[in-house]
Amino acid sequence: MSLRPVEWIGGLDGVLRLIDQTRLPANLVFLECRDPEMVFEAIRSLRVRGAPAIGIAAAMGAVLGIRDVSADTSTTLIERLKEVSDDLGRSRPTAVNLFWALERMVKTAERNARLPPEALKRRLLEEAVAIRDEDARMCRAIGRNGVKLIADGDGVLTHCNAGALATAEYGTALAALFTAHEQGKRIRVYADETRPLLQGARLTTWELMRAGIDVTLICDNTAGQVMKEGRVQRVIVGADRIAANGDAANKIGTYSLALLAKVHDIPFYVAAPSSTFDLSLPNGGEIPIEERAPEEVTEGFGRRTAPEGVRVYSPAFDVTPHEYIAAIVTERGIIEHPDAEAVRTHLAADSSHENTPC
Repeated sequence: MSLRPVEWIGGLDGVLRLIDQTRLPANLVFLECRDPEMVFEAIRSLRVRGAPAIGIAAAMGAVLGIRDVSADTSTTLIERLKEVSDDLGRSRPTAVNLFWALERMVKTAERNARLPPEALKRRLLEEAVAIRDEDARMCRAIGRNGVKLIADGDGVLTHCNAGALATAEYGTALAALFTAHEQGKRIRVYADETRPLLQGARLTTWELMRAGIDVTLICDNTAGQVMKEGRVQRVIVGADRIAANGDAANKIGTYSLALLAKVHDIPFYVAAPSSTFDLSLPNGGEIPIEERAPEEVTEGFGRRTAPEGVRVYSPAFDVTPHEYIAAIVTERGIIEHPDAEAVRTHLAADSSHENTPC
């Protein structure tokens, strides 16, 4: 899997190159962002999506926002960086990686405030690229850990897209499936279409087919039936933010899947990097939930399917309580039966978590 949906091309005068995910699966189109306004629009319009990928794009967008600033001192540059970071942080409220990456960029600037402005700009670019590279390594590790939960012959259901397109490369939930396939395990994947924007239909199936994995697309409301028929032995999804007690926010419809999995005695797994944990929030009830434009429901992809003037409620995410999660997979290992104590112990095992939001 060589897919890189978010990367920096060139030196300090280079560009942020994104796969425009709104054009998939019909066309693989790359978008070059040259200023933070383009990055804001790309995040807001879901041209780039998935919590880790959003964080990477935001970090690189922050570089775009300061590289052309003429500053006599680094203090001026840092003030501009904070302004750009605040603006980018308004693009989407739920994915904690967005805020984590921007905060990391600001802290890096403050730690290197004695550098001349041009040297500081180069240091910030190095940090943004490091965020991308670290995420790529974490995704591989998540795959190595997650594959332990997948048995030969399993049917696995997934929701939305938690593959390479949502990260630096390789993915989180799909990383376990890619790794299983590479190890020769025979798996069958059922991908929810994931209304209203069809990330499962457009993106997940595209990635899995590209990797040669057996995948079947199903309507969201078919999930319970395939579980009842015994076609599914595991459910694995990604996450956009995980609270301190293990409650996990993911694409709308995930909570329903967790309930269905519980009824059918099917283990429900969440896969995410440690940067997705937000230890400042004690539980999932504190996670801010983005609400999307009604047009995404009433006239998705340009075709009206609902009457003019109808009221619409369209939250982009829901929260699955930790009680329904059999395990959370991170780059460090597996948190079985997650709760506040298990999460705290898992994250405390590696001092590098000091960079995560808490």
